[in-house]
Amino acid sequence: MNTDHALAELSSVGAQLEDLTRRIIGTARDFDSDGDEHVAHELYEVERALRTASRRLQRATKEAAR
Repeated sequence: MNTDHALAELSSVGAQLEDLTRRIIGTARDFDSDGDEHVAHELYEVERALRTASRRLQRATKEAAR
């Protein structure tokens, strides 16, 4: 396995997770401000899951870089 290539891929995925998280937060806020708290709540749960995935990916990336 080419570690440099794998690290580059993991970095790219991390950036995509960050972008998805920002987009989900923005959409959740839109639903929240429109009074649709149920949808906003579900989207905030998605945000938490994405943040958890991001942290796990960061840990895996650190391990792979060793």
